[in-house]
Amino acid sequence: MLNSMKSSATEKDRNAAANAPDVMGRVVQPHDQAWARSEPTTKTGMASCIGSDMSIVGNIECKGPAEVFGRIEGEVRASDLQINDGAQVEGSVIAQNVTVCGRVKGTIRAVRVKLQNGGAVEGDIFHRSLSIDENSQFEGSSRRVENPTEPSSSVDARGPQKSPQKKDLPPAPLPSIDAELTDSK
Repeated sequence: MLNSMKSSATEKDRNAAANAPDVMGRVVQPHDQAWARSEPTTKTGMASCIGSDMSIVGNIECKGPAEVFGRIEGEVRASDLQINDGAQVEGSVIAQNVTVCGRVKGTIRAVRVKLQNGGAVEGDIFHRSLSIDENSQFEGSSRRVENPTEPSSSVDARGPQKSPQKKDLPPAPLPSIDAELTDSK
């Protein structure tokens, strides 16, 4: 009798262990999905946030993604940066991906830059890809560069890398007609 009880308990444990992932999946998964929807997230996980009631003076460096709802005066670095409607950044922005729905006054360096939903940028943008929707504003210059997040690859760090244009060179003397006539004799 003890043997049969032991055997049936073991059978129950085996069934419970086999079904645990199914049960846990049903119980935990909906909670995780609801929680994930309520927090700002990206492909890489949770985004750090600067709330709408926050104003920061100083440089910010975020190892992962970040969202700005408030005001920042200083340099902002993140892997992905979302500057939301009503948010303001005054200073340099450096990230792989930058989406501007608020306002930026300063230089943006990013592989992909999007100005959308009425976003405004006053300053230079160094990028590999730039998109500006019809409701957004951009006052400044944009330059496509291969490595926009590296300051050494941009114009303002090293100066123009183009060959000098004619306006930069002193004018060449014009050939004299008299000289050509005397040379041919």
